Amino acid sequence: MIFKRKLYNNMLQWKRESGGQTALLIKGARRVGKSTLARDFANKEYKSYIAIDFTSCKQEVRDLFDDISNLDYLFMRLQMIFGVELYERKSVIIFDEVQNCPKARQSIKYLVEDGRYDYIETGSLISIRQNVKDILIPSEEYDLCLFPMDYEEFNWAIGNNVAIPMLHKFFETCKGLGDSGNRNEMKRFRLYMLIGGMPQAVKTYLETNNMEKVDTVKRSIIKLYEQDFIKIDPTGNTSKMFMAIPSQLANNYIRYQVTSATDGGRLNRLREQIYDMQDSMVVNIAYHANDPNVGMALHRSTDRFKMYLCDTGLFITLAFWDKNFTENIIYEKLLSDKLSADLGYVYENVVAQMLKANGNELYYYTWSSETSNHLYEIDFLLSNGTKIDPIEVKSSGYKTHKSLDLFCERFSSRINKRYLIYTKDLRKEGNTIYLPTYMTLFL
Repeated sequence: MIFKRKLYNNMLQWKRESGGQTALLIKGARRVGKSTLARDFANKEYKSYIAIDFTSCKQEVRDLFDDISNLDYLFMRLQMIFGVELYERKSVIIFDEVQNCPKARQSIKYLVEDGRYDYIETGSLISIRQNVKDILIPSEEYDLCLFPMDYEEFNWAIGNNVAIPMLHKFFETCKGLGDSGNRNEMKRFRLYMLIGGMPQAVKTYLETNNMEKVDTVKRSIIKLYEQDFIKIDPTGNTSKMFMAIPSQLANNYIRYQVTSATDGGRLNRLREQIYDMQDSMVVNIAYHANDPNVGMALHRSTDRFKMYLCDTGLFITLAFWDKNFTENIIYEKLLSDKLSADLGYVYENVVAQMLKANGNELYYYTWSSETSNHLYEIDFLLSNGTKIDPIEVKSSGYKTHKSLDLFCERFSSRINKRYLIYTKDLRKEGNTIYLPTYMTLFL
């Protein structure tokens, strides 16, 4: 089962404009669909292709990249080993999970210069120190990032090609769907939140319609990530920080508490591990914007950040990790919006996921009241031209949004649009746009 992915169009643009002068590098978390997308693209857009999976290929294939002084020999051996004929300027060679063979990645410079074939690399944990040690990183790589399936791709997967274009029209005109229409859309969106955007989980749902089996798939992916983190950090601190993400958000901390997540680890000693987690694309990190204005990257605090999971389906499974499996009754209550637990942190995670997939960097802002110790927070800040868009996320209690109001008063000259993202219908009241969660897709 091959799902339609938006990145395919970006890959077509690369092929058309590059003309073989760069290799395409698709980065993304494990199990996000990089290999399937690369092979699907190669099958449709080229006369032939060879796909080398560096997680399982024979040693003789790896050995070929120890010495690439004779490219004629290299290409002859690859064709013999894989039983595929290559055609000049009509074939592509895929280096799948190329981080597992650093010398193959280094060879891209010379392969691109040779110009006979196109090259697509896929990789996760691509910049981790041990994966780039002692090699020259080729400048001839054109990078694209593949995220978990977004809400539109999920709708395509379940056979709904109409919903998102129609929702975009409502968004553009700022007209609501009506209470009934919004309830139906929120029910479908909560299904997306529960399943998530990992292709294997979506495939399992479509084939079985069984949430317990979907949960089993998600647990296997989480365990894979946990094992990866233990490999790159044998102390276990990286794995601990990953597993603690739901509890950190549920406790409504204003920043990620590294010490509590790692049983005493200090931030200044764990910076490299945090950067590795971000590079893995398994997590999304929102940094505190010390000066909430255009150019927030210049004033971000690397000591104050929040951490989200790249996929909310995985997040929900991790949040209920205390059970052997997330019982179907929990899924049913989540789907019908009847679970008693405060799920604000789940909605915050899915908003972070959707904003990141749209190409936004994540920033938030907190400040204390001048007259009391009360702390106010804006969940997300987006740059928009010369202005900024503050976002407050609510799962309930949407009629009060004091943080958003005070922030907009405090920085009135910097504000473009102000959003309250919640579970009700689209509407505009005063200067505030009340946006149903599923329309985050359009920000």
